[in-house]
Amino acid sequence: MSPLVYRTLTVLCELVLVLPIGTNLGLLHVLLALLSGQLLLTRGALFPALDGLGLAPPAVRRGWAALSSGAWALSLLLERWQAFVQRENRWQAHSHGGYHALAVDTSAFFRPRLQGCATTHYQPQAGKALPAIPFGLIGRVGSVAGQRLALPLAFVRASGPTPSESALQQQTVQQAVALAKADDVLVVDRGFKLKRLQQAQAKQYVARGPKNFSARRSQLPAYAGRGRKPTYGLKVRPLPRRYKEKTLAATAPDQTDRWSENGYSLQADWWYDLVLADAHPGAPTFHVVVIHDPRWREPLVLLTNLRVAAHRVRDLFHDRWPIEQLPLVAKQLIGAERQWVSAPEACQRLPELALCAGSVLSYLAATQPVLPTGFWDRTPRRTAGRLRRVLLRADFFTAFTLPERIREKASVTDQLPKGISALLRHYERLHPANPAPAH
Repeated sequence: MSPLVYRTLTVLCELVLVLPIGTNLGLLHVLLALLSGQLLLTRGALFPALDGLGLAPPAVRRGWAALSSGAWALSLLLERWQAFVQRENRWQAHSHGGYHALAVDTSAFFRPRLQGCATTHYQPQAGKALPAIPFGLIGRVGSVAGQRLALPLAFVRASGPTPSESALQQQTVQQAVALAKADDVLVVDRGFKLKRLQQAQAKQYVARGPKNFSARRSQLPAYAGRGRKPTYGLKVRPLPRRYKEKTLAATAPDQTDRWSENGYSLQADWWYDLVLADAHPGAPTFHVVVIHDPRWREPLVLLTNLRVAAHRVRDLFHDRWPIEQLPLVAKQLIGAERQWVSAPEACQRLPELALCAGSVLSYLAATQPVLPTGFWDRTPRRTAGRLRRVLLRADFFTAFTLPERIREKASVTDQLPKGISALLRHYERLHPANPAPAH
């Protein structure tokens, strides 16, 4: 057995070791099918993916049962994954002026043909929201061997009586605030409204603002002596805009910083102590920084409550991008973009496991020697795709002894009904007022 396969099995056994006996073995097989790309070959069908590993039919059924009805929670797997990564001490969290980026984002696995799907997610290509299984993503950002990787802390499900996208964003921000440490800074893209961060009482944050963002001063202007006394602060427009064929000039900045970087001259304009455009004085304040870089086509508008150098704010925001690698690997490289499961819990658990497997695959690839795809791959890199191709050809069940606790559960089932009797019993338990016809 190659050291790569041995290390992969060792890591997966570490994740599932504490799960109930039998369930841990089935979940190990599901994770192996995900990491090796079997789901990609079967176009999202789980049973053929498990069968592609060379499992016997009973083991395939046990893997499905562990996924859909096993007694486990993803939060436990993520806790064990974080502990494993910290124990190896190869992943190092990024620090910018003593602050660490806590990236927050949302993603979804589209299920246009899933019957009774109560959740949707906006699809840019379709121009509308489509049935999907959305999740909130929370991760701390660091590097392994020069590669930026996000270590996932939580995947938030859409829940509640009205599981809308805005409600999911609010739940995700609230959980991120609960998980944040004293030196963590929540970093979000402009899909998250600044009001959500303030409502969740985020202590430190960096958010991207739209080009037409506007705010108000947190102090009332002086009374002119005539008419109604002002109740709002003066309007602040960080960038100029056009409105009805008229150009509205930008507000003069409170401070301008200039510095050189890699031979380029950068400029940052600051506006301090602002409130939202619809807020009165006394509301939570924030700062706006607009960074002009000649390498960018448009200036970068950032909203923050930190008083640090402009390049620190920019670097914190740039650390948000690794959180988007998790759904990218899970959907495109692992093959979870298409899924053929319909059980309510399986519809949630399979995407969660795919996101977790994407993190494991990216980390293993970054900590392994370079793996060329073939003789034509002359400049290989440590990427998850190359590792997945190697694992696809690997034999996982030769010369590797699983821990004693990861085994099939020897349960006595002679007293349980089998076949159609078991199905009728399950139906009657769910529908006591409408019993099934006698057979």
